[in-house]
Amino acid sequence: MPGVLLEEPLLQSRGATLRKLAPTFAAEIVGLDLSSAPSVEAFQEIKDAVTKYGVVVIRQTNLTDESHIALGRQFGELDDITPYLAAGRKNRLKYVELFDVSNVEEDGSIVPLTSPKGQHGKGNSLFHVDSSFNPRRAGFSLLLAHELPPPNMGGATAFADTRTAYDDLSDDLKAELVSQNYIAFHSMHHSRKLASPEYFADLDPTQYPMGKHRLVQRHEASGRMNLYVAAHVHHLEGPDGQQPPAKLFEDLYKHACDDKYVVQIEWQNAGDMIIWDNTCVMHRALGGEFRTKYRRDMRRVTVHDGSSTAWGLNEKTDKRAGMP
Repeated sequence: MPGVLLEEPLLQSRGATLRKLAPTFAAEIVGLDLSSAPSVEAFQEIKDAVTKYGVVVIRQTNLTDESHIALGRQFGELDDITPYLAAGRKNRLKYVELFDVSNVEEDGSIVPLTSPKGQHGKGNSLFHVDSSFNPRRAGFSLLLAHELPPPNMGGATAFADTRTAYDDLSDDLKAELVSQNYIAFHSMHHSRKLASPEYFADLDPTQYPMGKHRLVQRHEASGRMNLYVAAHVHHLEGPDGQQPPAKLFEDLYKHACDDKYVVQIEWQNAGDMIIWDNTCVMHRALGGEFRTKYRRDMRRVTVHDGSSTAWGLNEKTDKRAGMP
């Protein structure tokens, strides 16, 4: 799917313009200064855009850590990194509401790819949705660039349109998926091992709790059906508790990751922010030469899903997964 801007302006708010990035999803807002909190009307326009397009990039927002967190709270209740801290991870940032997805150590040096943090981060290179491995999954994610490598050094973020991917399935396959109503078992430990099998060779994902969510579900905000897939999915179960052939999920995941459903968004300036809805798009971080040569400081605010399917088939508990 080409990442070419279509020229039709679609939204006017505080002098800002929204333009589509691809035929079926993704949009860009330019000229929206978020150094002061958006009005109720302006915020609703932003939220409506994310609901419609799945992912929206806002250029040069002028957000700080504090205003970033405040904007996230307008979307809903925030997740935090306390499970990771409890597992032994060190936090170089001031606030637990900020997920540090940078290649920067506490002392400001670049994270070695061979380090635990570097190996753990490899999982972000697979198409996934945030926090689906927890009892309550993530809804919106707001990722803000603080420091970027020089141009053409890599580090773009790719997104996949899982609503349109579902629409394009054959009628027979849709009927099977709806009738079977498969449960997907999501595990962060599984995706980490998938991305770095040698480092995590002794890790057994089945020894840890998994988040259980329906494979096919209606995206409530838009009313469209969605294929809720991710690299976190360890296996599927049918209504009788039996697991279908692993190829079923593999084929669905591969289908949803096809280039025709994917748009790649380049980070242009510090202050750029991408907001996406994890309940209707997947995303992955693209690598590049910057990983070992240049600092890339990225911070994410994650909003708990507020829909009726936020908890999936899980117990409503505050226990969440974390790794060092």
